[in-house]
Amino acid sequence: MTHVHLFVGPSAHGLRTPLPQDVRVHPPARRTSVDRLVAEYADPAEHAAHAEPGVILLADGTFHSYPSVGHRELRNALELGWRVWGLCSMGAIRAAEMHTLGMRGYGSVFQRFVDDPEFADDEVALVHGLEPPFRAVSEPLVHIRAYLTHLAQTEVLPRTRLDKVLDDFRNRWYGERTLPALARSLEELGHRDARGDMREFDRFRLKTHDLEAFLAERPWTAAEGETQK
Repeated sequence: MTHVHLFVGPSAHGLRTPLPQDVRVHPPARRTSVDRLVAEYADPAEHAAHAEPGVILLADGTFHSYPSVGHRELRNALELGWRVWGLCSMGAIRAAEMHTLGMRGYGSVFQRFVDDPEFADDEVALVHGLEPPFRAVSEPLVHIRAYLTHLAQTEVLPRTRLDKVLDDFRNRWYGERTLPALARSLEELGHRDARGDMREFDRFRLKTHDLEAFLAERPWTAAEGETQK
């Protein structure tokens, strides 16, 4: 049976279904996390029944608290026969950067990085707890962007005002991108029920939605060579 490993943190908070029992869950990846995993399974004395390459599902990873998971270690895993998928956050970034080397990507956040080379890495960055469940303290800009797009489409506020809010939050440190701060900014521009409206903010948490769809679809179990999503 193929061994499957998921590196995940805050993107899993709010999932409506539990993580699959046949997937080994690891904290958000940092530099050398993949190297250590690959080395662990390369030792037949430790994993005699599962020494062959497995599957790495990279969702979350560190940004500044620790060095990020490296391109070289992911490429090494691919060259050794591991199947490597990226989505949600750091995984989406690395998959967009390395899809020509065989890393596979999934989801709306991954696709945004593929379609827009100028899309900044800090769109998915946030501050979160260091221990499970890695509860988020701030909100990724990619989620705030989706919410502001919704407000524009439903004509809650004019697009010009919402663009000012987006510019403001784009220029903030990612730890200061919080929902209370966003509500205050929108209230100042005339959205009287901003705080009440944000009770439904889960709808715009794209990283969690991508993870939920990915785990339901289980594309890593498909035959080699099928199209990535």
